[in-house]
Amino acid sequence: MSIWTRISEALSALAKGESLSTVFERLSTPPERSIAFTIAVIALGAKMAKADGLVTRDEVTAFREVFQIAQEDEAQAARVFNLARQDVAGFEEYAYRIRGLFGPSNHGFCDLMEGLFHIAVADGTYHPNEDAFLARVAEILDMPDLEFQAMRARYVPDAEPDPYSVLGVEPGTPLADIRKVWRRLVRETHPDSMIARGVPIEAIKLAEKRMIDINHAWDQINEAA
Repeated sequence: MSIWTRISEALSALAKGESLSTVFERLSTPPERSIAFTIAVIALGAKMAKADGLVTRDEVTAFREVFQIAQEDEAQAARVFNLARQDVAGFEEYAYRIRGLFGPSNHGFCDLMEGLFHIAVADGTYHPNEDAFLARVAEILDMPDLEFQAMRARYVPDAEPDPYSVLGVEPGTPLADIRKVWRRLVRETHPDSMIARGVPIEAIKLAEKRMIDINHAWDQINEAA
């Protein structure tokens, strides 16, 4: 059974009146946690795509870029996205459930936010409503503001991102300490680490842009030292 069939079954249970808390409780342990992670990204992404008042083809395409979908699973994945858009639960409820699912560690939350940022900027703009949406989700997830701003710096298409912001360090931090942060981020971005956190294999592409960005930021800082 493909991941999309299992996700579709979970969302169908919601459509039939089963509570979000009950569905997420069933998905609280590995490997089912990857299903809950995917549902959270899909549901929050579908709701955020409407935050600027319009769901564009680019945003729908971005959803398909976050999750690598085999041709035979495309119809099921499209059904999942539509079910998520129609679900009556608000985005804050999904955010609270995913926080309870992953506990105090925020590594999985960073993976989730990564996917949402990717969808938000897919149409080439970053609407104030999308910014407010993402800031609220980050707040619910207890994501440190410095990490949120670092992620925002990598995605928002308004200027060349500051390398210190990308790594989440202050200018003037000793180079040796910045190197430690960079190495930690590289470890956390490795596909094996992401899978261990509950990120499904279908979403590992999330790591590619992150790895490019953090390595580029480190190169800039190191070369300027």
